[in-house]
Amino acid sequence: MVAVGGNALILDGQQGTIREQVENARVTARHISSLVADGWRVVVTHGNGPQVGFILRRSELIGDGHLEGTFVPPLSLDMCVADSQGGLGYIVGNALAAELARIGPSHRTVCVLTRTVVDADDPAFNAPTKPIGGAVGAAAAELYRTRDGWTMVEEAGRGYRRVVPSPAPRAVLETEAIRLLLEAGFTVVACGGGGIPVVEREPGAYEGVEAVVDKDLASALLAANLGVPVLAISTGVEKVAVRYRQPDQAWLGRVTVSQLKRYAAAGEFPAGSMGPKIRAAVDFIERGGQEVVISSPECLGDALAGRTGTHVVPG
Repeated sequence: MVAVGGNALILDGQQGTIREQVENARVTARHISSLVADGWRVVVTHGNGPQVGFILRRSELIGDGHLEGTFVPPLSLDMCVADSQGGLGYIVGNALAAELARIGPSHRTVCVLTRTVVDADDPAFNAPTKPIGGAVGAAAAELYRTRDGWTMVEEAGRGYRRVVPSPAPRAVLETEAIRLLLEAGFTVVACGGGGIPVVEREPGAYEGVEAVVDKDLASALLAANLGVPVLAISTGVEKVAVRYRQPDQAWLGRVTVSQLKRYAAAGEFPAGSMGPKIRAAVDFIERGGQEVVISSPECLGDALAGRTGTHVVPG
């Protein structure tokens, strides 16, 4: 499984136009297709942070839902995630299909709309922490608080942003469908943005909730349940570092779960950057996974071959 960050589709300094995202997806697909050419069967997951922000912003700009006399219903957060899964699945899947066609006609790709079950009583629902959408001024923030019940927090120098719950993933409902597609030879795009967050109100009956699921944690859960041996987490650096950007910075090559836990307990991996990836790596190994490889997209092939990257193993 290859977990691609949402920011891989919108690079620093870019506006995030569709043309930019399509071109960036082609670059990412080129790296992933080389893994398929080497004989790997691959599931691709991806983030959606910037894209969900765009969808929310468009919904917010409608205001009360009326535009030139036409009612436009506001979108709930689970619908925003669903919309982004479809759009990004199209972009990533199309790019993968083009690259896989260079390998041979037997290589096919498919995007699976994916729901992730969370607990309705997860403590995260009482402590929203995940920022989404754009920054607004104080007056707009107060309106969202009073009218919509949003939790708004101030970010220094930027304004106020909405924060939402990020509950832990408990199950990916489409796991068995993804397994069948893999066995049939498809390269599968799934679990976009961590999956559409749902809770089980009655046995077999699911309802969307206002939350987002961390993409790396959901990927680790899905990979473990599929029995995938290797989880590759794409990030902006070739290797994970401890004492990052300090004079005694050290890159991590091969590291055990117990060593990684000690580094995490010492505060080496901030929650807003490398923290979720490290937690996902630990979760995957503790659920029976064999190895987690963390590296940049362009280095994934070399990393999976053992020539670079950070390799997390049991122990």
